[in-house]
Amino acid sequence: MRVPARGLTFDVRAGGPEGGEVVLLLHGFPQHGGEWDAVVPALHAAGLRSYAPDQRGYSPDARPAGVAGYRLPELVADAVALLDALGVDAAHVVGHDWGAIVAWALAARHPERVRTLTAVSVPHPAAFGYALTADRGQRARSAYMALFRRAGLAEKVLLAWRGAVLRRLLAGVGDPARVARYAGPMLLPGALTGALNWYRAMSGRDLKVVGPVPVPTSYVWSDRDVAVGRTAAQACARHVSGDYRFVVLPGVSHWIPDQAPGPLAEAILARVRGAG
Repeated sequence: MRVPARGLTFDVRAGGPEGGEVVLLLHGFPQHGGEWDAVVPALHAAGLRSYAPDQRGYSPDARPAGVAGYRLPELVADAVALLDALGVDAAHVVGHDWGAIVAWALAARHPERVRTLTAVSVPHPAAFGYALTADRGQRARSAYMALFRRAGLAEKVLLAWRGAVLRRLLAGVGDPARVARYAGPMLLPGALTGALNWYRAMSGRDLKVVGPVPVPTSYVWSDRDVAVGRTAAQACARHVSGDYRFVVLPGVSHWIPDQAPGPLAEAILARVRGAG
């Protein structure tokens, strides 16, 4: 389905029983709402209604020009506007990677719109910022961001050899068909720039003002995540004032929705049921 919001039009995957409690699923880089395809069957079977948008920069008709349009407040405002357009007062919110950052900020700034939060892979922005300062290993894990913030150069590197580097970045997903499904849209004109603009608009000030999260929250982290280390993961608890659960998936990489959809769905459902 296509959902107009804030003068843009978002492509949204919808499923599950009409009238069920709503789950808003926010994807990460460089994927799209299809990254939840293996997770949602369990959610639907439990009676939940799911909406998985291709976010700003990923939906072709929600791709504003200019880096400033991709600052975190804009991304959060999109999520609120989508809930409004869908007629949803409050949702269970799940986010992976960059989608987790949006989800954290949404829950902190608009807790009345978030029934529960399940953040996947990326911890609260303040915990991540702390790890960048305190942990040399986390700084090394995050070094790739310097390239991603280089307009033009990042596109040249990632799209070289028909996207070979981009596909290599996605190799941890596992299934070559899914790698191709994520990489393919990024090869279209303007698509990768829209996705990379999230990194280019990233502001330390925007991240620092994300306050404590008061809603029931689960943080799902995998111990083979090459992007987020244990220091950041363990610091997350300090930034949740609501009921908090730290779920560790051993032997899984950063691409949790693809590699471990079953355990992730179980964690989401445990959080949803725990809130009841």
